[in-house]
Amino acid sequence: QVQLVESGGGLVQAGGSLRVSCALSGRTLNGYAVAWFRQAPGKAYEFVAAMSRTGGSTYYGDSVKGRFTISRDNGKNTVSLQMNSLKSEDTAVYYCAAGNRVITSSLSNREAYDFRGQGTQVTVSS
Repeated sequence: QVQLVESGGGLVQAGGSLRVSCALSGRTLNGYAVAWFRQAPGKAYEFVAAMSRTGGSTYYGDSVKGRFTISRDNGKNTVSLQMNSLKSEDTAVYYCAAGNRVITSSLSNREAYDFRGQGTQVTVSS
């Protein structure tokens, strides 16, 4: 059974940092595109960051560019999102996703990923 499980969410003050991680079980992460999405209460899913299947390219949503960094460790089957200079508007449930058929033009499309986690809450207090 393939599962993505997020961890590392929590409460942080504005301006602070937090790192969330996602572990893939049941498959090797090698060859998978990976991404993070988020959803704030009452809002649609928002693309946060993605990394291509080879790991050679990364992409970020405009609202997080320069503050967030996506990374992966194929050996540990994990994906991480380092979040710096957090703002209250970053408060949301953060979800990771993985897929081995995601093309570059679809990296920001949550529906393009085969596997999605259950999410971890990140709350930024102002």
